[in-house]
This record gives sequence, structure tokens and C-alpha cells, in this order.
Amino acid sequence: MANGLEIEEAERIVSVATLASRTSSVLEKLRDSARSARADDRREPTFTISKAAELVGRTPAAIRDAEKDGRLPEPSRTDTNRRERYTLAQLNDMRGVFGTRPYRAPSDPCCVVAVQNFKGGVGKSTVAVHLAQYLAIRGYRVALVDCDSQASATTLFGYVPDLDLDEDDTLYPFLREGERSSLDYALRKTHFDGLELIPANLRLFNSEYELAARMARGSDGLLDRLKEGIESISDRFDVIVMDPPPALGAISLSVLRAANALVVPVPPTVMDFSSTAAFLSMLDETIEQLAERGLAPELQFLRFVGSKVDENKSMQKELLHLMRTLFGHAMVRTPLKDSAEIDNATARLMTVYELDGPATSSAVRNRCLGYLDGVNAEIEVDIRSMWPSHQAALRKAALA
Repeated sequence: MANGLEIEEAERIVSVATLASRTSSVLEKLRDSARSARADDRREPTFTISKAAELVGRTPAAIRDAEKDGRLPEPSRTDTNRRERYTLAQLNDMRGVFGTRPYRAPSDPCCVVAVQNFKGGVGKSTVAVHLAQYLAIRGYRVALVDCDSQASATTLFGYVPDLDLDEDDTLYPFLREGERSSLDYALRKTHFDGLELIPANLRLFNSEYELAARMARGSDGLLDRLKEGIESISDRFDVIVMDPPPALGAISLSVLRAANALVVPVPPTVMDFSSTAAFLSMLDETIEQLAERGLAPELQFLRFVGSKVDENKSMQKELLHLMRTLFGHAMVRTPLKDSAEIDNATARLMTVYELDGPATSSAVRNRCLGYLDGVNAEIEVDIRSMWPSHQAALRKAALA
């Protein structure tokens, strides 16, 4: 019997090892077969002159005049002499020429927004990545910090995290005691001009255990370690978006300490609403406990986003209405509806904002962009409301 048990256990061990090897091989093939999805092969998003003018805050005629008088370079032309689309980097050059960069003043605080829920499957990484890219498209200096060892956000930038990245490319070295003095080492450029990424991979999970063990030995200051890292790079950015793990662990607590704003995605289902209620209760208790240690987070705003919404389902419509009643002004008015455009973009390891054309149909794409832009525009106003230098402009636009 003993020998039989040993053989069975050995087979299981071999089976797991074989499966791990097979999955790694498949990931490599996926990466190699979808070269356009790889980080090194990504192309910047591009824009027509009318869209560029809208984003830059000038008219198409003003852009053409600036090109004619030499303030902007002449546009590239296709073989048929058609004007080529503008890259995001070119849009940012235009903003510099026209004086329309939306940067915060040096005296304004950097907005550090955590997109957080303690339940997985709520669209957390989708919201975080699209928010970061939306802000970059609008000319802000943005960093996206992937704090989740599942590395979904990192994957959407074209990386196969456990093949392309080492643990030294992540937060892990900084969270280890005394190894780094700044997070600057982990920042890497993306194909979105003005957007930098700190990636994650599965090895980041080791830091959960290490931080928890050290905290158990009485090292409360460890919860401020990530905050110190964020502060070490905050002068370079207007907004830092953080994508933490969907669990109440040491890293999630550290993210709460580092953040000064919180966005909570909530699908309008009974299970997700129930989990969010538990999340809020745990969050309240956690903040109280942190406050007793003098570590309470200083949140400037808290917003809830109805995510993965299917209004064809009557129960979801009812729950969405209930959430709007309960959360009041904290609830983002625009729901982020479930869309095949997001699903199809994700299947390509991309986002809706970087697709050259619709992954489904133009109508579906335009509706999806409307949801994404609506959600992110409301959060953008909250971010700008943190900056004294933007108050006059917000009042003029009737947004303050």
C-alpha cells in the first residue's frame, strides 16, 4: 500500500511539472505568434487631425497654420499624398507649442489613485489600464504601478510576465528590506507617450509573505515602504494609477497607505455587491486600525464604478439603481457596460484605446468608447479637483 501511495504521489508530481512545462511552452508560442501584441512591437495610438485638434484644445485650422509657419513640423504624407495620422507624441508636442499641456503645478499634489476591490473578476485591471491610457491620451504624465502578482495590467502592455520579466523588474526588490532607495529602477516606457509602467509577475507574490512575516515581528513602518517608493517618483508624474491584488493582504494595505484616492469597480450582481459591502466593512475596520497606529490613509476622493454592466438583465438594472441611491455622488454616473469590444481587445492582449479600428463593429466600438470616456472623464475631474492650480479652469467649465 505504501509503495502504491508513493507511486501515485510521484505521478502527481510529474503531472504537475509536465503541465507547468506545457503551459510555459504555449505562452512562448502565443507570444511569438502574436508579435504585434509584444511590448517591443507595440505601436503608438494615432489620431486624425480633427481628433487631434479636439484633444489638443485647438482647431484643425490652428494646427495647419502652425505647420505652415514652422512652429510644428510638416505632416508626413502617404504614397497617395494623404496626411498621415498623428501619434500621441506629436499631440504632446502640439500641446507644448500651443500651451495646452494639462500638467499640475509643481506645488499641486500628485494624485495616487488605487483601483481596488477585495474580490477578483470585477474588472479592476481593465478599469486601471484604461484609466491610465485615457489620462495619457489627454496629455497627463502618468505611471501605472502593477502591484498584483497575477499581472493582468502588465499583460495588457504586451508582456508575458513570467517569461519576459524578472523579479528585479517589479516592486519586489524595493519591498525587500533596504535593497533600493527609489522605484525609478522599475519604471519603463510604454507605447503610450507620457505613460510609464512598473510591471509585475508571479514572483511579486513572495513579497506578501515576507512583508506579513516582518509585520508580525512588529515592523509597522513596512506599510509605509510602498508609499516611500511612490513618493520617490511622484515629482515626475501628474497621476500614478495603482492596480493592487484583489485581497486584503500586506501589499493591498501598503497600496491603501500610498494612495490619496480610491476607485472601486463594482459589477451590479448580487455576489459582487455583497462582496463590495464586505469590502467596505473591512476597509472601514482597516482604516480604524491603521489610524490607531497613526497610519490612516488620506483619501481625497472615493468613487464607485458600475463595471461589467449588462442592462438587458433586469436584476442588474435594479442593483445599479440601488447602488446609485446608496453611494450618491460617490457613484460614477456613467456605467462601464459589458462590451464585446473590450473582450476582443483583451484577447489580443490590447485595450480598446489602442486598437486601430473596431474589433467588432464601428457601432459597438463607439458605444464602448463612450462608456470608457464617460467613466474616465468623471474621474479626471476628481483628479483635477485635487490641484489648486486647476480650480479656476474647473469653475470656468462649470465642473467645480
